[in-house]
Amino acid sequence: MKRIILFVLTNVLVVTVLGIVASLLGVNRYLSANGLNLGALLGYALVMGFGGAIISLLISKPMAKWTSGVRIINQPANADEAWIVNTVQKLADKAGIAMPEVGIFEGDPNAFATGAFKNSALVAVSTGLLQGMTHEEIEAVIGHEIAHVANGDMVTMTLIQGVMNTFVVFLSRVIGYAVDSFLRKGDNENSGPGIGYMITTIVLDIVLGFAAAIVVAWFSRQREFRADAGAAQLMGRRQPMINALARLGGMQPGELPKSVAAFGITGGIGQLFSTHPPLEDRIAALQNAQ
Repeated sequence: MKRIILFVLTNVLVVTVLGIVASLLGVNRYLSANGLNLGALLGYALVMGFGGAIISLLISKPMAKWTSGVRIINQPANADEAWIVNTVQKLADKAGIAMPEVGIFEGDPNAFATGAFKNSALVAVSTGLLQGMTHEEIEAVIGHEIAHVANGDMVTMTLIQGVMNTFVVFLSRVIGYAVDSFLRKGDNENSGPGIGYMITTIVLDIVLGFAAAIVVAWFSRQREFRADAGAAQLMGRRQPMINALARLGGMQPGELPKSVAAFGITGGIGQLFSTHPPLEDRIAALQNAQ
């Protein structure tokens, strides 16, 4: 619950700050006039849509460390930690990226990768994962996370989220203006948008927001298949990743902070809003790969 509250609070603060900045720049005056300036509205939508997504990306690594309680391995304290660091280094070299920070966090089986740039990423694994899997399976999981970093998935997800957010902000206000103009037809009073604009915009922000989330989740699921294939390529064979996914199917997956949940390894149940495909589908995709 603490992680969810922190994530929601962060996003609320980001949107609030962006709204204040947009007001200070005078962008909002175009939204409160009787006429509709589409160019200014698009600029406003881009600021609101991409601003929050980019800020979330830039603070993703420190937020992940804080909300997950990640302990960075600066100096391995035992043989297991040394093996994890060496494994990350080996796979990062194969993937052609700089050595990520390596961390461990307490919890049920899971792992994630995050960071704004592929050459300054963070890869973290849980204690539950380390205790419940063989070294080969753990290496496959780390390979999956390294593949996310090498594929630039964090940046790609941010761009897609930004595009979706922009469409939501833009369309909700255009439609809200049209509805308000229809309801106030014949009203010559220059008093800015009325209740029709406000209600329509709020409702469409919610409805279109859900639609955008479905699109983002669909892309996230496709990205998971690519990361599985990337792990198999880094290890030189598919079976370790298949075994790791099968092992996860018999475990209780750990909950990740919402800010990095899309970059974990556990599967969803195949619903529209799930960021991960079912584990069975991921295993089948690896088995059927050419």
